[in-house]
This record gives sequence, structure tokens and C-alpha cells, in this order.
Amino acid sequence: MFTRRDFLRTASVAGAAIAASDLSFAMAAPEKGRFAISLAEWSLHKALFAKQITNLDFPRLAKEEYGVTGLEYVNQFFKDKAKDTAYLSDLKKRAEGYGLKNVLIMIDGEGMLGAPDQAERTRAVENHKPWIDAAKFLGCHAIRVNAASRGEYAEQQKLAADGLRRVGEYGATQGISVIVENHGGLSSNGQWLSGVMKLVGLPGVGTLPDFGNFRVSKDEEYDRYKGVSELIPYAKGVSAKTHDFDAQGNETHTDYKKMLDIVIASKYRGFIGIEYEGSVLSEPDGIKATKALLERHLQGYL
Repeated sequence: MFTRRDFLRTASVAGAAIAASDLSFAMAAPEKGRFAISLAEWSLHKALFAKQITNLDFPRLAKEEYGVTGLEYVNQFFKDKAKDTAYLSDLKKRAEGYGLKNVLIMIDGEGMLGAPDQAERTRAVENHKPWIDAAKFLGCHAIRVNAASRGEYAEQQKLAADGLRRVGEYGATQGISVIVENHGGLSSNGQWLSGVMKLVGLPGVGTLPDFGNFRVSKDEEYDRYKGVSELIPYAKGVSAKTHDFDAQGNETHTDYKKMLDIVIASKYRGFIGIEYEGSVLSEPDGIKATKALLERHLQGYL
């Protein structure tokens, strides 16, 4: 288990890494206004998995079909391209050609950063490093990771904090933030994840509060408004999750006015990402409905 000596050693390394970076880990700043709207690529996951579109089509669609200004990639859709500079150059050129900001890459499937086994945890840390390099190449400000672990509550916090700290130390050398989404298990417990942030204690490690991902287990759901309130002080991104809408265009699972009031009352400034996961509306219609909902409640802030 992590000892005080280990903590002091890694804290020293982290301090050196941060000092070596000229960046202060600012959030991706909108060109105007306090917030801007980005599109999470997962909103198009059905079309992507069906190979109706590819990751290289994402910038064009985001601009021409949805009129957003930022892109949030998902590594699953270019899994083998983290070190492919030709591919990344093409992707970057397309985004820049449409005047879009590459915001972040969501990372899945690269191992458990809070794994109890130290060797497994180290492999996960190493697996995330190429994606930090890819994010830097694309001009993103962050990668989104998961804080999965196993064991008791406090033990999982310590293990997740260790893995995140080590990824964050490398991110600091590249000027890339490492941000954690509430994404199932204890990470969907706002108190647990905010506690992990306190244990990590690095300026480049933060959160990506997701409005809808507060299912801790089959039988436990954390209060989403409480959870976002606990995570927003560490936020370097915000994920506007939607599933279903009523006839007035309101999301039926989340009170968007209440939720966005929490974001507005915080110090957060940056992109708010559309992430539509519904099945009633098509992906294009769900994305457009989410964008209209955000625009309605963020008047004067965009």
C-alpha cells in the first residue's frame, strides 16, 4: 500500500514535472463568452460502430450538422492511432479547417488505474501515456480517464489516487490535464471521487462531471445534483448527458435549469459537451435537442 515515503517521493516528482511545464492547466477557453458548446463523439457511437461514419468524419459533421465549436474524441474510434502521426495530422487538419477546437480525448480500455495489483496499475499508467502525447499533438487540453478500482471504499480511493497521480505527473510534462468522469462504480459517488481529487492534489488532475452517470451499482444511484456540486470545484470539463425529452424539449431525467445553475454558480469556465445517449430520438435529433436545451438555459453565457 502507498506509504508516506512513497507519497513524499511522488509529490517531489510531481512538483518537478509541474515546474517543467509552462502551462497552468487552464481549461479549454471559449473564444467568447464564459461557456462554449462541444460535441462528445460518443453521441454518434451507433453510427460509428455501424461504420456509417468514421472518426475522420467527426469534425465535418460537428461543424456542418450541429454547429458546435469544440470536439471531444473517444479513443475507441481510433484505437490504434495514438502513435500514428500521419493519421493525427489529418485529423488535426480537418478540425482546424472547420475552425474547431480539439478539446479532449476520452480514454477507455487502457487498464484499471486503481488496480490493486501494482504491476497491473503500472501497465495502465503506461498505456495512458501515448494518449497524452496524442492529445498534445491534436491541441487538446486534456484526456478523460476512469478511476476504476477494487476493494473497500478508502482503499479504492488510495489506489485510484496513486494511478491518477502517476498519469498526472506525465501529463504535467506535456501540459495536458488528466480529468476523471463519474463513470460507474464508486467513481459515480461524488463524495468518493472528490476525495480522490484531494488525495491526488495536483493542479493538472481534475474532474469531468457528467450530469447522468451517477449509477454506483444496480441498486444504488447517487443524487446527481449533489454529485455535480461535489465535483464541479475540480472540473476541467462538463458533460451534458441526455437521454429523453418531453414535448417542450426538456430532458426528462435531469432538471437542466437546476443542473446548469450549479455550473453557472461555480468558477468553471470552458466547454460544455453534448453527450446524447437516448434511443427514442435518432442520434442527430438527440444532439440537436441537447444543443437547443443548453442554448436555452445558457443565454448570456455563450
